[in-house]
Amino acid sequence: MVDPLPSTSSVLRPSRRTLLRGGVALVASPGLLSAGPAIHVNRRPKLRVLGTHVTLQPAIRERAQRVLDIDIEFLPGGSAEVLQKASTFPESFDVYEQWSNSIEILWEAGAIQPIQHERIALWNEVNDLCKTGRLEAGATVGKGAAPHRMLYAQANGTLSGAPSQELSFLPYVHNVDSFGYDAASVERGTPYGSESWGWLLDPRWRGHVGIVNEPTIGLFDLALAAEARGLVTFADIGQMTRKEIDMLFEVLIDHKRRGQFGAFWNSVPHSVDLMASGRICVSSMFSPAVSALNGQGHDVVYAAPREGYRAWHGVMCLSSRTSGHAMDAAYRYMNWWLSGWPGAFVARQGYYISNPERARAFLSEAEWAYWYSGLEATSPLTGPDGSVSVRAGEVRRGGSYRERFGHVSVWNTVMREYEYSMRGWYSLLTA
Repeated sequence: MVDPLPSTSSVLRPSRRTLLRGGVALVASPGLLSAGPAIHVNRRPKLRVLGTHVTLQPAIRERAQRVLDIDIEFLPGGSAEVLQKASTFPESFDVYEQWSNSIEILWEAGAIQPIQHERIALWNEVNDLCKTGRLEAGATVGKGAAPHRMLYAQANGTLSGAPSQELSFLPYVHNVDSFGYDAASVERGTPYGSESWGWLLDPRWRGHVGIVNEPTIGLFDLALAAEARGLVTFADIGQMTRKEIDMLFEVLIDHKRRGQFGAFWNSVPHSVDLMASGRICVSSMFSPAVSALNGQGHDVVYAAPREGYRAWHGVMCLSSRTSGHAMDAAYRYMNWWLSGWPGAFVARQGYYISNPERARAFLSEAEWAYWYSGLEATSPLTGPDGSVSVRAGEVRRGGSYRERFGHVSVWNTVMREYEYSMRGWYSLLTA
């Protein structure tokens, strides 16, 4: 089956500004190629994609290669690792996939270049979440680096929410994160009721709590937990002051020394292994991990915290060094992500896509009802690996797409005091 791709008439036409940035490509003349024996030149373009294991999955790469007729190299790593690599070595990748909280770092480092609005064929189908911060009027936008606040590149070199013809990133995969818990060890709570971020610091599960080892993510999980238990109060949890950071880490280091945390995990597979082995029973968790654990037969619940979710938005960026055929391949790859099949693939691991109606055509009615509408699963549903991850009769925790994004407390954020908070984070890890 070939994925229905948007028209490439505008997608493949580079703008004058793109050509100036990319320089002039060298093209061998016909005379040179005709001299001597015939030379077979491999004209199949190659694309290097740097990002995390969340989206850089073999099945996605294989499908994209087949549909787009390009060679794709996935370069996955931990979120802190790939951000450091991208910001310091832009020549090492063509496309970068991570989260919106990385944008300002990459932009300030000169590691990425603007995406030309006119080359994203389905831009008008991209929903309002990344453009206004809301899916519907009245929804909570959330503190911190909501993606709409840095979506557009301005003529003066800054990023803001004011529409322009250049994008700092292409928004695509997104979700709200919380924590997972093993219902075999932890009594089921009620969504938006008894389920609370405070469970991460609850002494009932001392020694069996897992935290993601990523300062721009784990820090907020723990800050929400500390605030939920009345241990620290923040004026703006998305932009903590140094005094607030100090108070938070004083609380966290005290809990660490008393044995509250059983593990700090570095990847989705790592978090799955920790929960499956019984080492942890409550943990920061990403949706694919919950899906994988349920597929293995573990009754793991993805909480809907009463304080609200920590939200994130996936971004695709162009390296400042990408040009020529690699640039064309990058735009084809980005447009393919909005074509339907990729959105359906990530839906089965609990993620959303920025133009969901395209994905709907690749999902069964039962899948759409469960993942997007928040309705009861009328039949067993499989995850991306083909194993059953949702049993018939289950309802997605937190409800529908719109309801879940109506309960955002904070977005993944690189705060102004990020460097200062990093000191506290390393002190926590080594305490």
